[in-house]
Amino acid sequence: MSILKPIEIKAFVPAKDFKLSQQFYQDIGFEKRSEGGGIAYFCYEHCAFLLQDFHLKPCADNFMMHLLVEDADAWHERIRQSGIVEKYDSQISDVIDQPWRMRDFVFNDPSGVVWRIGHNI
Repeated sequence: MSILKPIEIKAFVPAKDFKLSQQFYQDIGFEKRSEGGGIAYFCYEHCAFLLQDFHLKPCADNFMMHLLVEDADAWHERIRQSGIVEKYDSQISDVIDQPWRMRDFVFNDPSGVVWRIGHNI
């Protein structure tokens, strides 16, 4: 086994309102495993990211996360049922087949970070 073997990669997602963003991610099904020093660790099964209590509008407006799933349509329904449109004024697109052979949809978090959730087709 190589000592250079990567174990995991995580993004630091910006949060304009740290508490509000934490609740948002819990509302869509992510589990907050820890919090301290302005960082909250969120995961859904083996996928994880770090929410940071830091925000620069130009950075957040150009930040995108991608979550590859088995069924984008089921996730679309899950996100719609979570109530984020009403509670956080989030925008959610329809699920569409992309020319890069992925079926996906997008939505935004309270800080403007765009999430793209999809599956390969």
